[in-house]
Amino acid sequence: MIDHRAALARWRRLDVVVRDLPLGLLFLAATFVPALESHGTELGGVPSRSFDALAVGVVLLECLPLSVRRRWPALCLTLVSLGFAVDQVRGYHLAAGAALAVALMSAGAHLERRRRATAAGFSVAYALLAVVLFRLGSEPPVEFVTFYLLLVFAWGTGSWLRATRAAEAERRHRVADDTRAAERNRIARELHDVVTHHVTAMVVQAEAARYLTAAPDRLDETLTAITGTGRRAIADLRHLLDLLNPDHGPEITPPPGGLRTLVEHAREAGQPVEFAEEGTAAESAGSADLVAYRVVQEALTNALKHAHGSRTSVRVRHDEREIEVEVGTDGPGSRDASPGGSGRGLAGLRERVRVLGGDFSAEQADAGFVVRARIPTGNRS
Repeated sequence: MIDHRAALARWRRLDVVVRDLPLGLLFLAATFVPALESHGTELGGVPSRSFDALAVGVVLLECLPLSVRRRWPALCLTLVSLGFAVDQVRGYHLAAGAALAVALMSAGAHLERRRRATAAGFSVAYALLAVVLFRLGSEPPVEFVTFYLLLVFAWGTGSWLRATRAAEAERRHRVADDTRAAERNRIARELHDVVTHHVTAMVVQAEAARYLTAAPDRLDETLTAITGTGRRAIADLRHLLDLLNPDHGPEITPPPGGLRTLVEHAREAGQPVEFAEEGTAAESAGSADLVAYRVVQEALTNALKHAHGSRTSVRVRHDEREIEVEVGTDGPGSRDASPGGSGRGLAGLRERVRVLGGDFSAEQADAGFVVRARIPTGNRS
């Protein structure tokens, strides 16, 4: 059984001249079909002449240059036009004369430089041919004008194809740029969330260790916690890099352990956190699980930075349609994305939640700061 895809792939790997040669051979074969002998191209009304040795050369000159119509379109048009001129002046009126339209269309589509000069040169050459044929033949001038307009249409069709191809290439280029930008932003968001959370915890723990020099046992516990946080940071980064591997797939999932492990890490860093989770995550939650994880992670990170030691509550509710997250801190909190203003903190989360069609807010509430998010499930983007 023939593998059509493999055959097509092999065909596309061939040189463009080899792939264009069959079209020229098709015109060459059509010239010798008896049914087409009286249906050749006739311009100027020059009396018909029987096929002779020179006609063989004319046929080859009109047909074979089509093999280079994409690689050297100007050369193809020149040779085919020359063959067409001899064809009409000698009165052969061959079916191969139709190759002129293909050569013109190919020049309009593939010629890169000196397009106007080529079009002007061809028009001048056609005008000279028209004068010669008018003197040798019997057709009125309007016939030459009509035929010229048909040739202009062939060139214009090729130019339209060229413009369409360029527009498609530009569109693909923009799509590729947008895809790369989106991927860079995605990686930047994930790295921001992972690095900021763990580094903030390590900084807070290190600051606390400065005041524990007189309590060796507590100092040792704090240093052990810092070491554990650093190891978790490395593990989370490895997890993220594994997920960003092209062989893994487009979706990034929360690190192992989920929200409970995240809360435990915050508690180890000295943040009193109350955690409550209702319901079970839906199997079709897709990106919603990761976004909910990042909301809690960023809120806890901000609590550690701006309200260290203040009571913090984390409430997460799952149902079939959405995930609701609420993180409240008895402290000032921060509306900023990050101290450096990178835009990848709470502001970045707001964008991620809205992409999934949810709602996000981060605001002062009574004596504290509350982050709320409603994240629809079922979106695996």
